[in-house]
Amino acid sequence: MKRSELNKLIEGTKSLIHAHDIRLPPFAYWSPEDWKTKGPECDGIRDCMLGWDITDFGLGRFDEMGLIIFTIRNGHQKLPAYLDKTYAEKLLIVGDNQVTPNHYHVFKMEDIINKVGGNLVVKVHNRTENDKLADTDVDVVLDSIQHTVPAGTEFVLKPGESITLTPYMYHEFWAEKGTGTAIVGEVSKTNDDNTDNFFLDPIGRFPDIEEDCEPVHLLCTEYAAT
Repeated sequence: MKRSELNKLIEGTKSLIHAHDIRLPPFAYWSPEDWKTKGPECDGIRDCMLGWDITDFGLGRFDEMGLIIFTIRNGHQKLPAYLDKTYAEKLLIVGDNQVTPNHYHVFKMEDIINKVGGNLVVKVHNRTENDKLADTDVDVVLDSIQHTVPAGTEFVLKPGESITLTPYMYHEFWAEKGTGTAIVGEVSKTNDDNTDNFFLDPIGRFPDIEEDCEPVHLLCTEYAAT
């Protein structure tokens, strides 16, 4: 992805969420120059990968397969300083008919909550022992109500509705075509995007960046460079 595209997506996200009276923590608005002034007091942001996270999953088709994430809070699964924080919170911006590809997590259980905007479609499968999609019925919880559904069921979550995704449950999601961008919350166990995303097809988690201009804000993978 080009840096200019990342900048445009971040600025568009800020405008979108501000229009819905959603605000992010102060570090969301820090520039690269601001980051150069931040010392070890901000290591919790760096080490736990808080902040902006935009991906096209290495496919180069962001509008079709991509996701904008802002990680608001997170602990760490290994670093002692953050082990007591056993939870994470993210804001996801899911474009109209924009797919986050099929994947599962081993450690993380998560609630996906459609906050406002378009309808969110979530498709679920169980996992086979060789990491394929199972054809067995899926036990899944929606807004604290237990359901058992056929493999490949697509749930359409309207704003205010949520789904609980358990470890080893394959899931993919997108905003229902024609309903607009969905602003989605994620509340989960501690998140590690470097080790706990297992995609059905071999794709990347973070984008390759073409530096065609200066960044407006750093991504959560870029703090070390400052």
